[in-house]
Amino acid sequence: MSAEIKTVSNEEITLIPGQGGIFEIRKDGELLFKKLRSGGFPLEGEAATLFQ
Repeated sequence: MSAEIKTVSNEEITLIPGQGGIFEIRKDGELLFKKLRSGGFPLEGEAATLFQ
């Protein structure tokens, strides 16, 4: 998923481990995706569209 985002945004991606099922995608501190809200992980290609 990080490679997918990098391809679209040409930005360096930092993965930060979480605990308890937490999965979020943020850019410049702004929350773009939260697994607990959506009920699952982003589908293939969905994470990259958040950075377009």
